[in-house]
Amino acid sequence: MRALPWPYLALLTLGYGLALSYGQLSLQVITALSLLIISGLAVLQTRTPYLRYAGHGLFVLLALALALHWLPGFHNGRAIAPERLTADAVPFSMYLNLDKPLIGFWLLLVCPWIATRFNWRASLGATLMGLALAAMGALGGALLLGMIAWAPKWPAQGWLWLLNNLLLVTLVEEALFRGYVQGGLSRWFKQLPYGQTLALVIASLLFGLAHFAAGWQWMLLAGIAGLGYGLAYRFGGLGAAIATHLGLNVLHFVFFTYPMLMP
Repeated sequence: MRALPWPYLALLTLGYGLALSYGQLSLQVITALSLLIISGLAVLQTRTPYLRYAGHGLFVLLALALALHWLPGFHNGRAIAPERLTADAVPFSMYLNLDKPLIGFWLLLVCPWIATRFNWRASLGATLMGLALAAMGALGGALLLGMIAWAPKWPAQGWLWLLNNLLLVTLVEEALFRGYVQGGLSRWFKQLPYGQTLALVIASLLFGLAHFAAGWQWMLLAGIAGLGYGLAYRFGGLGAAIATHLGLNVLHFVFFTYPMLMP
């Protein structure tokens, strides 16, 4: 039997225990947690392949519902009220989401293969490569489309934004799109001549589609950035993908209009 990842379980229990004590969760979250446990047990069992596939299918549906904040019981608090970080930017607000991180915890607990270990030099090199490509493609594209402009800054809320972006945004999104989708497809396509490249492209397309609510420009730019994150994951592992994603977001936040110029 596989050893339980106690550090992840301890963090999960502590974090959501505190959220419950502060009234940020209600008992309705039991529905989401129960379904996640059921899907995890189905995936971890090895006797019935169809049950394992059903578990993955249930998780995908739950991940979509959690990401879109459809499941009840989570009271996501607003940490930053709408305000302009620069005079020409659209108002920016930020919520501390308690539902979305469950996606990342499920993946780390049930699918440890998403976090393949790499030598730190390989991870660092992959991060620098992925970040350079993502910055040139995504930020360069945003500049060409007139969506952002040069605007260096470090607002008072910067550290809170950074912590939220690391723990509740990039870690979860990279665990899902690079670790689960790209990593899973790479395992499926390993016999194909260009299987890993195909997995990278599909994961990037899905990542772009996940930004459909922001408009076609952000879908395009997210897909381009996803290629950089995917390359970092392929050659440096999950940590490199997270660092690349966080690095691009920091470059955008610190040096350019955030989130975008007013129309």
